[in-house]
Amino acid sequence: MRHFDYLDDAVRDHLFHRPPETFDRDSDSAVLAAALGATLYSPATRGTLAADIVKQAARGVTSMVLCLEDSIDDREVVGAEQNLVEQLAGFARTGVEGPLLFIRVRHPEQITDLTERLGEALDVLSGFVLPKFEPDSGARYLKALDEAIALSGRRLYAMPVLESPSIAYLEHRRAVLAELAELVAAHRDKILAVRIGATDFQSAYALRRSRDLTAYDVHLVAGLIGDIVNVFGRADGTGHVISGPVWEYFPQGERLFKPQLRRTPFAEAEDPDEAVELRTRLISADLDGLIRELELDKANGLLGKTAIHPSHVAVIHAMSVVTHEEYCDATDILAESAAGGGVLRSAYTNKMNEVKPHRAWAQAILRRAQAFGVAGEEVTFVDLLAAGMECIGMR
Repeated sequence: MRHFDYLDDAVRDHLFHRPPETFDRDSDSAVLAAALGATLYSPATRGTLAADIVKQAARGVTSMVLCLEDSIDDREVVGAEQNLVEQLAGFARTGVEGPLLFIRVRHPEQITDLTERLGEALDVLSGFVLPKFEPDSGARYLKALDEAIALSGRRLYAMPVLESPSIAYLEHRRAVLAELAELVAAHRDKILAVRIGATDFQSAYALRRSRDLTAYDVHLVAGLIGDIVNVFGRADGTGHVISGPVWEYFPQGERLFKPQLRRTPFAEAEDPDEAVELRTRLISADLDGLIRELELDKANGLLGKTAIHPSHVAVIHAMSVVTHEEYCDATDILAESAAGGGVLRSAYTNKMNEVKPHRAWAQAILRRAQAFGVAGEEVTFVDLLAAGMECIGMR
């Protein structure tokens, strides 16, 4: 698999200073965690699930979650499990490489049960998403995962979702996060990424953000994201990849505030007419809010994002590409000549690069560059987004 693999070689060469690198299900866990990108959720009840996986893989999706939890009715669970087993067996027969597939379960027993029922089709599965991850339930989930690994002899990862009221409630938050950090540390080799369930956090307070607001405009959620990154996102070797919360909107609706996308980047694109039209399409699909939220995700240390609609994928991936300026700063900071520290003027002569404080940031940039590539010197996210949108038919 490779991000932007759907592009022609000539287009890729034009857009990227350094193209994304390939990876597969057996790649190192740090590579897979960085490469998750837009993790597209799909209900396990879909009768066309195998065909959907093939279709989305061709459109650039590199990770999917097949959901047995909140996305389906409680009365549909038994049928959804059977459908999931049959659809994954069907997908396995296609021989298509990727995307990374995860099953979102409802309870620990589903992990071992599905492992047994999937048989050889387990080869296409990368792991399980563990919802409502708390100290007690988390320990049971991870015990079940250990049993599934022993039973199957295969490498399977966990992606715990932090979304429970016990984490949201201020009087419990610090103690619960500390317990979860110890639990996750004890199973570090099996934890691919930590996911944030902002919708459930808001539900605990009867809140829901509108399409005009990002998760960071809801102070409750912003505070929770900050605390989760504080505990799970440290750069001292104990941290994990933490993915951004889902953007819930895709249809057009009545707007209360003006669009959040400046006109200038689109007007200065290689093809201004097409770029301005693209801006209009993004706004009409409520994707301008997603773009702003992605920028805030990056600023707050999050990488990748839960997605519920295919139109979100190209946006998330375009925003994940390392800019040429970021790459120049990172390589300068990590250069052997700068090993002793000090302050450097950036290659773009617009900022200070302080070697020691910025070193961890630079290392993270190069990990992202490995997965998503480095944009060409004159290439903007608008150009990358236009190429991705064309692939999914939004241009």
